[in-house]
Amino acid sequence: MPPGRHWTHQIAHECKIAGVPQPRHRENDNVTTPGHTAVVGLQWGDEGKGKVVDLLTADHDVIVRYNGGANAGHTVVIGDEKYALHLLPSGILSGGKICVIGNGVVIDPDTLLGEIEGIRSRGIEINAENLLISDRAHVVMPYHKEHDAALERVLSSAVEGSGPGLSIGTTRRGIGPTYADKVHRSFAIRMGELTDKEHLRERLKVICAIRSRELNALGVEAEPLDPDELAERYAGFGELLKPHITDTVYALHDMRRDGKSILFEGANACLLDIDHGTFPYVTSSNCSTLGIPAGTGLSAPFADEIVGIMKAYTTRVGAGPFPTEETGDTGDRIRKRGNEYGTTTGRPRRCGWLDLVAVRYSAMICGATSIACMLLDVLSGFDELKICSSYRLSDGTVTDRFIPDARGLLQAEPIWETLPGWTEEIDDTTDRSDLPTEALGYLERIEEIVGLPTYLVSVGPERTQTLEGTCRA
Repeated sequence: MPPGRHWTHQIAHECKIAGVPQPRHRENDNVTTPGHTAVVGLQWGDEGKGKVVDLLTADHDVIVRYNGGANAGHTVVIGDEKYALHLLPSGILSGGKICVIGNGVVIDPDTLLGEIEGIRSRGIEINAENLLISDRAHVVMPYHKEHDAALERVLSSAVEGSGPGLSIGTTRRGIGPTYADKVHRSFAIRMGELTDKEHLRERLKVICAIRSRELNALGVEAEPLDPDELAERYAGFGELLKPHITDTVYALHDMRRDGKSILFEGANACLLDIDHGTFPYVTSSNCSTLGIPAGTGLSAPFADEIVGIMKAYTTRVGAGPFPTEETGDTGDRIRKRGNEYGTTTGRPRRCGWLDLVAVRYSAMICGATSIACMLLDVLSGFDELKICSSYRLSDGTVTDRFIPDARGLLQAEPIWETLPGWTEEIDDTTDRSDLPTEALGYLERIEEIVGLPTYLVSVGPERTQTLEGTCRA
């Protein structure tokens, strides 16, 4: 049975044993439910956050997306239906919930409207009451995407005398340039501005003149940007989204004061955090839980429980160091079994064994109180499994501390622990105690090294393929 209202009864008891923050009892309700909860990825993304958010939505009133843009993708499987979400919070798939896109998100309005229409076409209602969009969220414009792609092309080639190329491997969806404009301030456009066409036109006259020169310098051969055309098009988007655009900071404070329980949905993952990830191969926002206050306007303590999501192995998209990567048959086998291709881009993900040095670091940064271990079923059939519990550095020293810097992490060699694998498929397992002894041993070793309980284990993509865990005594 997946987490939900029955799950919370058991978790309340088990977490009391482990010292994990306990769910609260809601007034006028005989059901114990969590207070505010944050769900965050502990690796390089694609851990299965969408499924966990979908499962936990039943016990929360409000679901909030606080960072990132359409470069992130969450896949949720409900029965025979598969939903790929990029900007909409996963809670939109559940009736009676309020979904909020916070001020820390960068929004491509064309993409968002397409996503809304796609969800509506499948019989799910989206209206001004169940979807709120921050008027302070920044807008991804076409020139951001052009700049992103052009810069990647330039950086992918070695600049004369500068050594190897510096391409980061972005999705080329304009996320980084939009966040850069946010910091530049004068060039930034926010969602609230899309509802005032004349104001938008005047802003774009200046912005387009500058951006056209920059794109030309990056080798983009195109006509100068047309501020009138962009103003018409994006004001049209603003008109369609106007019922949803509001001051979400006050709205969230009002909802919290009214006793509504909030679920925070992170995009990307901690190892891609702009400040605490493997810089410079990171995304452009604070995608750890440290981004929640800035991305929503809600001050700490913002959550009673922080659920860290991890795969039973490790994947990465794009460039950057990956100590436990397997580039041969093992990596191919994990990729095939795990269907490791990007929700947003379709790109094959780099795959490898589980790096618990990284997971432990991310759990520390994010303040995780428990773990959800996803895709355990992918490891069925391996005779042996490897876990990295420490690194050997180039000078011969050994450390169990993660190195959040690409240059330093490139020097790290994984020190392996080898555990026995299991032969049987586990996707039909309905109770954690029925897992193979070797699978239980694998989970127990994760708990020992990370120092947190695995309260949830996923053995398949559907809601029902989820096993309740037990907190460590």
